[in-house]
Amino acid sequence: MDDRLSTFINEADAYAQCEAAGYTARKFDFPAEENEAHWHDFDSLTFITSGVLTIFDVEQGVSYACGAGTKIVGQKGFVHREKSDGFSAIIGFAEDPASLTQPINKPLPVTL
Repeated sequence: MDDRLSTFINEADAYAQCEAAGYTARKFDFPAEENEAHWHDFDSLTFITSGVLTIFDVEQGVSYACGAGTKIVGQKGFVHREKSDGFSAIIGFAEDPASLTQPINKPLPVTL
């Protein structure tokens, strides 16, 4: 996952990077949460503006604490889980957010 992490300067930079990539940017405030392993059916750019989001890479078995100034390149199908005491972020969506299928966090298939 290290190649999917980088940095950004400020909110204006985050919005500019989304626009340059052709992504639709939205600002979010997320409450404290710890979720189960899941994946998304869209590509995204996440710019952490405050707080810390810890991402657990399920396949590699490692975690990454992403604080303010961290840019996360989210790839469709990447299996992960997340934990945070609450954070704010600008998220760039490769697709129109209104067209995203629900739930956003896709559960893993049940295996017997």
